[in-house]
Amino acid sequence: MTVIRSRVANPLDPGPDAYAPRDRRAPEERDTRVAGYHSRTSNQASPGNLDALIRRVTGTSIDEIDWIIRELESIRDLLRNEGERVSRELASYNNLGQSSVTAIKILSDSVKAWQDRSS
Repeated sequence: MTVIRSRVANPLDPGPDAYAPRDRRAPEERDTRVAGYHSRTSNQASPGNLDALIRRVTGTSIDEIDWIIRELESIRDLLRNEGERVSRELASYNNLGQSSVTAIKILSDSVKAWQDRSS
């Protein structure tokens, strides 16, 4: 009599297989899963399958890296544009400040001249 192993493994409940004598246990299946690749035995892994697996795994990684690079480039462009905008606004405030100082000086000189005439 052979013990049949369930498909879903529960680490808290190893099932009867853990307690059965070794000669009555179900044969252990090697379950290797990498990026959608599923193989029950290592004998089925041919160079073509491994090549496809490697292409799939590296393709996903490369796509993620390319996406991150595009995101970083867009953030760099945003920061560059915002830096230029802030620089323009600072130049505008500087011009406004200089114009205000000039206007206050003219008003001050006019008031001083008016006071000198009144006295």
